[in-house]
Amino acid sequence: MEFVPPTLVHRVLCADCGTPIEPNSANLCIPCLRNSVDVTEGIPKSASINYCRNCDRFLSPPATWTIAQPESRELLAICLKKLKGLNKVRLVDAGFIWTEPHSKRLRVKLTIQKEVFTSTIVEQVFEVEYVVQHGQCPDCTKLAAKNTWQAVIQVRQKVSHKRTFLFLEQLILKHNAHKDTVSIKEVKDGLDFYYAHESHAQKMVEFLASVVPVQTIRSAQLISRDTHSNTANYKFTHSVQIVPICKDDLVCIPAKQARSLSNISPLTICSRVGNTVHLLDPSTLQETDVTSPVYWREPFSALASVTDLVEFIVLDIEPSGVVKGKHVLADAEVAPANSFVSKSGNDADMDMDSHHGSLDTTYHTRTHLGGILQPGDTVMGYWLTRSNFNSTAFESLDSSRIPDVILVKKSYPNRRKKSKQRNWKLKSMAKEAEEGAGINESGGYGRGALGRRGGLDQKKVERDYEIFLQSIEEDTDMRAAINLYKGQSLRAPAVSTNEMDTGKSRAAGSSKKKGMAAQFAMDVDEAPAGAADASETATEDGRGRGRLPRVKLDELLDDMEELAIHDEEE
Repeated sequence: MEFVPPTLVHRVLCADCGTPIEPNSANLCIPCLRNSVDVTEGIPKSASINYCRNCDRFLSPPATWTIAQPESRELLAICLKKLKGLNKVRLVDAGFIWTEPHSKRLRVKLTIQKEVFTSTIVEQVFEVEYVVQHGQCPDCTKLAAKNTWQAVIQVRQKVSHKRTFLFLEQLILKHNAHKDTVSIKEVKDGLDFYYAHESHAQKMVEFLASVVPVQTIRSAQLISRDTHSNTANYKFTHSVQIVPICKDDLVCIPAKQARSLSNISPLTICSRVGNTVHLLDPSTLQETDVTSPVYWREPFSALASVTDLVEFIVLDIEPSGVVKGKHVLADAEVAPANSFVSKSGNDADMDMDSHHGSLDTTYHTRTHLGGILQPGDTVMGYWLTRSNFNSTAFESLDSSRIPDVILVKKSYPNRRKKSKQRNWKLKSMAKEAEEGAGINESGGYGRGALGRRGGLDQKKVERDYEIFLQSIEEDTDMRAAINLYKGQSLRAPAVSTNEMDTGKSRAAGSSKKKGMAAQFAMDVDEAPAGAADASETATEDGRGRGRLPRVKLDELLDDMEELAIHDEEE
């Protein structure tokens, strides 16, 4: 193998310290080069960064406010934008140096490179300290001033109840559609949503149109105008009208319009309301969807609502074999529930109208509830023979084709008492300070954004809310569309047991008992839901026919806000 001598490297002495180095254009070693040339010149070693404590956003130059977590890439990008002179050097690396969270200081370590002489590049590491200055962003400044808004959405529904808005509130909470709302106020027939920007109101209108059938009208009011810069300040108003038809309402469609809707029977019931109105003919199981443009072209109103339902007892039921989805067509024989109530001497003298008709009359009808009804069950329906409707469409119908009774939904007369607390709860959306925030003893969960107008007709609000809660328990599709949270009843036994055992352990001074108490509390925490529902269901009906609808434990979510509060207290 032939020996290859290494290439000779010529070296020169450093002009400052005399250290042998490879030749370069400056004839200086690296330490001397760093001492003579500062590549960080022109880059500030300290700066300030603006932070809004109300919305947790940082100011990203020049005028953008961005949400950024501590030591995140977004916050690092904001910090680098605050430095002048970085465009003259090459940024190699950047990262945060840990500081105390309450110090209001951010330390960033930067590594940069710069060509100081021909073919001579110097790399240097240095630190920049940022001072976090607290203030208010323009949006929070507008929120601090009262009645400062740019757009308002007026949501209205011309009905006598508030159940639609109770359900709409839960949909808004689930999809977090109210995150940009400045304030929410209740008015006579609906709610008003205020926004600081027109774009936020447009997003809310699009969300409402995707969940309920609405009609939207937009208007603008000129507030001020600058003729020199050709700019103007407007306030926008969006009028959103919800279709005045709700679930389980009795609807009579005009004959001409019924023929255009798949030739369905004019007398129908509303089975569901989404972004369209779903109508069902209970005598044939025929269904049709009424979209918002079709409805507002020829609007019609409901003949009766759920408050007009009458209680009936099922005497006999025979399925006809026609099945469509969850609906089963059946022939049913029913009688008013008053027929089976014993009367005293004074009650026997009551007039017929107090009992809605003759007590010994039975009615034959067709229903879509053949899959869930059995003889002896209680069902709610509309008693057409004892009703008087002010509707030209209903008067034009053939009297021989109008059924005596239209059954709507199964009823549970042995429903839980009001004094018994449910194992689930709903969240509230409106929390204005001027309206009392709607916070009750259960920690802000209650009637939602409704029933706050100075206590007007509180009994009616309570009744509508109770009907809404019962509808959630009975309808699985409705429960799937909203978020249900675990109530206090699921945690009460665990808290009481933990407190009792903790008191014993303190008296005895033993840490072993504390561990046993905690273990026992965890076991109790998961037990009450299924046990309470099972015992409640068993006592309602020994045969298992009229079992109450219940909300399963796996359908409930943990309230993270409440859990965080408990953790801080512990």
